[in-house]
Amino acid sequence: MEKAFENFEVWFITGAQLLYGGEAVAQVDGHSKEMVDGLNNSGRLPVKVVYKGTANSSKEVSELFAAANNEKKCIGVITWMHTFSPAKMWIHGLQILHKPLLHLHTQFNDEIPWDSIDMDFMNLNQSAHGDREFGHIIARMRIRRKLVVGYWKDAKTQDHIAVWERVCAAWADAQDMLIIRFGDQMNNVAVTDGDKVAAEQVLGYHVDYCPTSELMEYHRQVKDEDVKALVDEYRQLYECDFEDDCRTEKYNVVWNAAKAELALRAILKAKGAKGFTTNFDDLGQTDGSFFDQIPGLASQRLMAEGYGFGAEGDWKSAALYRTVWFMTQGMKNGCSFLEDYTLNFNGEQSSILQSHMLEVSPLIAASKPRLEVHFLGIGVRKAETARLVFTSKVGNGVTATVVDMGNRFRMIVNDVKCIEPKPLPKLPVASALWIPQPNFEVGAGCWIYAGGTHHSCFSYDLTDEYWQDYAEIAGIEAVFINENTKVDDFRKELRFNEVYYMLNKALN
Repeated sequence: MEKAFENFEVWFITGAQLLYGGEAVAQVDGHSKEMVDGLNNSGRLPVKVVYKGTANSSKEVSELFAAANNEKKCIGVITWMHTFSPAKMWIHGLQILHKPLLHLHTQFNDEIPWDSIDMDFMNLNQSAHGDREFGHIIARMRIRRKLVVGYWKDAKTQDHIAVWERVCAAWADAQDMLIIRFGDQMNNVAVTDGDKVAAEQVLGYHVDYCPTSELMEYHRQVKDEDVKALVDEYRQLYECDFEDDCRTEKYNVVWNAAKAELALRAILKAKGAKGFTTNFDDLGQTDGSFFDQIPGLASQRLMAEGYGFGAEGDWKSAALYRTVWFMTQGMKNGCSFLEDYTLNFNGEQSSILQSHMLEVSPLIAASKPRLEVHFLGIGVRKAETARLVFTSKVGNGVTATVVDMGNRFRMIVNDVKCIEPKPLPKLPVASALWIPQPNFEVGAGCWIYAGGTHHSCFSYDLTDEYWQDYAEIAGIEAVFINENTKVDDFRKELRFNEVYYMLNKALN
């Protein structure tokens, strides 16, 4: 069990009825308890499963689902029909359920007991029957859910449940997520903008603007001894290109970066924010307290600790990165906010260099990051700036973005392969080099056809399944670019989706 999710739980409710008598329901109850104990003891599920008993009537279903809605620790509900549970009794409960739903199609026993099976066994073990009845009412009511099919003891089945649990945890985290924007969008950029009201309605998180002048109030309150302690911490954690000498220019640049980090930490904590954005054109007033350059080092370090981040005011990426980090807690390979920067045409190895001016999370670093100071000639102030420099690990991953299409949000997901770059002696930034799958032409082309951003949120640990579950819970469009993608089919999918969402809007 991941400690990160110890304050969450998932409820397990078994469908039954009293037609077969109380003794049968008692057997159903015993089997269900054994299954829940087995799931929790498997070591494969990050969130504890709590058995909430059998549901034998419409009243019981409604009471259980209402209780799930009101229990903050409950982040989702698993339903399973041990026997035949008439689906009309689930209607009112399903109408009020606001928590994510997983329908588990399984059976207590694995193989049919060929030599001893009789009608009593058949009547009791009717998952093949009951789950279809339950599945029908979910389909008819257009209820969003995840369906997991498989034997409950199998690792593959448990792994599908584990994916859904992590997504549910991240979804719960997003429902009280506050993103603070220090400065506005980069002027005239469309793809990072969007409808904040719709985002809160659909995705849960809230976005507030915070004047940089307010951040500077915290900057002025930072104590020199705290800055010194943080600079010393940097020297212990990273390879450094600056001396421990306050008389040198580089030391003072790092000092300023540490002070900026402490100011950001203080205001984020004070406001209860889970993420933030910055803008290199808004760094405070020159007649008062101000940042000497964009707080890139602070953003890198805060991302590594789970704060959402988006550059140039990109609040959607800030929220999505927080979600990526939250659902991958306890996983080992890392995640980061990234930007498509420049292309490398090299036949089958054609790739995209991912980077940013400064802000890439060290969670994806292949080796110990190096803290360096270099000139940054962009933004309202051009100055020497501290940053962590590294290249990413080699391996497969997935990157995702959410774009505002006007009448809906669209999630775009692309499997990518991170490869070893050549040395970059004159580009002192953190970077990754990847080949979008299934290849550069198809991967990059479909991303652009779908209206994808130049910013995205990358993870080595996630797969398409996580984002399928996320989109299902959120009720947003999702398109996937992977090894099976063909451009013509993908473009048809986009057109079909457009018709679907236009009709859906008209009918509702």
